Parts: sequence; C-alpha cells; structure tokens
Amino acid sequence: MGMKKTTAQLLKDLKLNPDFKTFYRKNQDSFITESLADLLNDLLQQSGKSKAAVIRDSQISEIYGYKIFDGEKIPKRNKLLALAFGMGLNLSQTQKLLRCAGYAQLYAKIPFDSVVIYALCKKLTVQQLNDLLYAQGFGILE
Repeated sequence: MGMKKTTAQLLKDLKLNPDFKTFYRKNQDSFITESLADLLNDLLQQSGKSKAAVIRDSQISEIYGYKIFDGEKIPKRNKLLALAFGMGLNLSQTQKLLRCAGYAQLYAKIPFDSVVIYALCKKLTVQQLNDLLYAQGFGILE
C-alpha cells in the first residue's frame, strides 16, 4: 500500500475521482480504521501512566472510565477531552483522539475550544482547565 495522504489530499482526490470504488480502494490506507479504545490504550501506553491514574486525573467515574478504555462506552467530547488531560496529551494527540471518535477537532476561533487549546499547551490539569472554563463563563467539563 502507498503512503497515508493528508485530509486535503484525500478531499482533492475524492472531488476529482469519478468512481468512488476506485478512490476507496486506492486510499484505504489513509482512512482512520483504529478503534477509539485501541487508540486510547496506545496513548495510555505512551503516557506511561496507569489506567487508574488517568481516570483519577481525568476526574471521571472509575467504572465509566474503564468502560471507555475497554470499548464498551463511547464518551462525549468533553469526557474525551478530560481523558486527554488525564493522560497529559499534547494538542496533536488530542486532535487525533477527537478525530478517531468522530468529534470536531479543537478550533481556536471557538471560544470554548481556545480555552482548551490554551490549557493543553500550558499542560494544565483538568481542575485547572475547569477553573479557567468556569471563569470564562463556559461551565466545566462534565
């Protein structure tokens, strides 16, 4: 198989290709195929933290957190963001996590997202992010 294409390259090819089956066959290696649970567990391993520590640092329910890691539950976007903070992910890793789950990536022009991006870049904790979100009138990650 060939190299993975960027989203822009895929979009260009998709617009220009008259036959979807051919497009799909030629570009299968560029699609996201990893499950959310697999990606979370890969990122967990890279973080060097235990599941228990990540779940605690994410400030989510222990039972719910384990179900997410086991692939039994698909969390809402904010819970996924909390897990990203609990694992200490960077912006790029967080964006990949959001894409994998089918959620909108963080976008700096959206006020809520800009707070989250700032907090990721400054390596804030979930509690510090929640304090900042609350101070800006956005509530907290729930």
